[in-house]
Amino acid sequence: MKTLLITGGAGFIGSALIRYVIANTDYRVVNVDKLTYAGNLESLPGLEKNARYTFEELDICDRVSLERVFQTHEPDAVLHLAAESHVDRSIDGPLAFIQTNVVGTFTLLDAARNYWKASNKSDFRFLHVSTDEVYGSLGETGYFTEETAYDPRSPYSASKAGSDHLVKAWFHTYGLPVVVTNCSNNYGPYQFPEKLIPTVILKSLRGENIPVYGDGGAVRDWLFVDDHVRAVLAALEKGKIGETYNIGTNAEKTTLQMVEAITTLLGELHPNPLGTRYSELITFVTDRPGHDRRYAIDASKIKNELGWSPQESFETGLRKTVQWYLDNSEWCERILSGKYRLERQGVGA
Repeated sequence: MKTLLITGGAGFIGSALIRYVIANTDYRVVNVDKLTYAGNLESLPGLEKNARYTFEELDICDRVSLERVFQTHEPDAVLHLAAESHVDRSIDGPLAFIQTNVVGTFTLLDAARNYWKASNKSDFRFLHVSTDEVYGSLGETGYFTEETAYDPRSPYSASKAGSDHLVKAWFHTYGLPVVVTNCSNNYGPYQFPEKLIPTVILKSLRGENIPVYGDGGAVRDWLFVDDHVRAVLAALEKGKIGETYNIGTNAEKTTLQMVEAITTLLGELHPNPLGTRYSELITFVTDRPGHDRRYAIDASKIKNELGWSPQESFETGLRKTVQWYLDNSEWCERILSGKYRLERQGVGA
């Protein structure tokens, strides 16, 4: 039974990965998470009692604690998902992004390298999960491939580009057996409410204006989170050392198209008690600085080489997502109120 060390396992994608691994494989999981505002152990319901799951609360910039975790749990692979990931926050406060995404990745890489050399684990893997935002902005045509030159435009994407380069440097310089994945926009259950889809759902239900940047014409390729984690595991188990695999679904939507799709689904699943359409709440606001116009992924490499393909269509994935938020309003309210953090800190418990 192999052990996976998963960083950022209390976040949106990390928790989806852990839930999937525990339910569908026999791997043991060590979840390493700092539990910042976006880390929530309530996204891993019931796992604290599972014998194959262990939680370690620590900062990946803390070298001493990382070394203890490696020595204690002797992982067979590291899946690195811990990251500051919200573009708007990176514009307002870039330092945290440099610290976690660059310094944290360096610290984890070097601790993993020392552990790997000492452990003699010939099948050890370091899988680094990254984003399509490192490639910059596309025009109206074309797709990002694994050979696309990096051209990050925001503090977030620049910090992720830096982390990608560090991972590849540790492969070329030290021989650390790494695999890198770059994914398109994820969506699904348990996503932090400041992201687009939960924001639209929650504001619609409260009758608040739904803000849309600029003209709503920014294009993104949307990837259901469970399809993403299946791709990550395929890359871990079958990916070629030193290679990069892009993960996307060719589900391109403008921001406005996505918002309208969500409000239409809400009207079907939870009609507005006021009798009006949720889309009437859409409000266009000033575009954010450096807003990339279009991202689109060519995922043919991972499909052809590793046999991965998405199991959810955009329509089925979005329906599942909207229904989950309707069914889990208490989880959302605990996040929005900050109660989940206060109770974790023992305040008002």
